[in-house]
Amino acid sequence: MIEPATYAGVIIFLCLVPLFIKSPYYLHIFILVFIYIIASASLRTITISGQFPLAHAAFMGVGGYTSAVLAKELGWSLFLTIPLGALMAMGIGILIGYPFARLRSLYYALGSLFFGIGMVQVFLVFNKWTCAYQGLTGMPPLFASVSKVPYYYFFLGLTLLCLLALHRFEFCRIGTSLKAINQSYMAASSVGINEAWYRILAVGVGCFFVGLAGATYAHYNLALSYTSFDMLATLWIVLYVLIGGIDSFAGPIIGTAILVLLPEFARELKAFVPYVSAGMLLIVVFVMPKGLVSLPGLIKSRLSERKRGKRIAHVSGN
Repeated sequence: MIEPATYAGVIIFLCLVPLFIKSPYYLHIFILVFIYIIASASLRTITISGQFPLAHAAFMGVGGYTSAVLAKELGWSLFLTIPLGALMAMGIGILIGYPFARLRSLYYALGSLFFGIGMVQVFLVFNKWTCAYQGLTGMPPLFASVSKVPYYYFFLGLTLLCLLALHRFEFCRIGTSLKAINQSYMAASSVGINEAWYRILAVGVGCFFVGLAGATYAHYNLALSYTSFDMLATLWIVLYVLIGGIDSFAGPIIGTAILVLLPEFARELKAFVPYVSAGMLLIVVFVMPKGLVSLPGLIKSRLSERKRGKRIAHVSGN
């Protein structure tokens, strides 16, 4: 378990980053990290109930396109369109969550996979508004400033608020019920937990936050393409969660930060990022089943075993 002091130190460090990093490009990379942390953390919120969705990026697209189209075509305020984008993603998530609520394991994953592919096709069908083939542009920006600094602090604050909300959701009575369903849905149902309702709720909450990430991303990037929300985009979000550690709240945060920042610090490896990510996933599966978040604990355990072994050898020698 990560100590609260560690979280506080990381937050303080992130608040000071713009004072030392002046490059707009590197600030842009940090902003992308914040956006995808929200997306990956919201995906994990759904998985704690035992469901594993494979359409998460499509809901990010729903939030992005809804906010962008309403702001561009109707001239509505971003204070209205961004929440509406998140609510639209949540509403569609609940609508598809209802018939999928009784699907489990592989069946749920495949059902959500086909739905995600279908959503991308919807973006293409409504090309008149989404401009999916050409790319949607012309939506108003979050800030009039061309500097990345206001965007950096906005997304940092938004990420912290979203993580606080998701943490509270997971560790309240609802989150405990979801984990009970994950452990044994039959046992959970036997004590009065409405399995279907809780599963739908988890999907709705996860879709709301990924829709919020998509809506704010649209007015930051000022350009949307359907390829940003296709199956490959979902697989990257899944990879962030698995490599970071799906069983830990901090797992998606660590996985996203490493996999997004790594290509920027090792540019010569940028072309090999998919292979590096696949290699990391294999290492995690076979060596660290609980993800990179468990690495400090594993190192500490190995050091303790080594010290214990030396102590036993010393006693035996005497």
